Amino acid sequence: MTQISPMLAVSDASAAIEFYKRAFGATVLWHVNGGGHVVAGLAVDDARFFLASESPPHGTRGPGSVGFTTVRIELFVDDPVEVHDRAVAAGASNHSPVQEHAHTMTGPRPIRRTLQGAIVDPFGHMWLVGKILE
Repeated sequence: MTQISPMLAVSDASAAIEFYKRAFGATVLWHVNGGGHVVAGLAVDDARFFLASESPPHGTRGPGSVGFTTVRIELFVDDPVEVHDRAVAAGASNHSPVQEHAHTMTGPRPIRRTLQGAIVDPFGHMWLVGKILE
């Protein structure tokens, strides 16, 4: 089965694991700690992602270290307002409140409306939390 899973570089992997558990209800699938370098697999329901301690010698730095992120992570859930609020309570910054958005899309299954907001986690990653309405 083909899948794509992001690997998030973070400044403090142990703190990131705890944040994602509190904010998104993530579960830890596996966790490796080798000499202070942490790599872990997590899942929010069936959506898997990975995180690792920053490793400048290997070319990975988190957004907090470089001052920006180039990726937005989209998390689709049943109740985006609850997840957005829980993430903010866990320490994320509110980038934009959850609100309805209209879209003009083409294709075999065009999305017409979504409910979506955005948070920035304590490690600098932007998460769009939403739900497809139609």
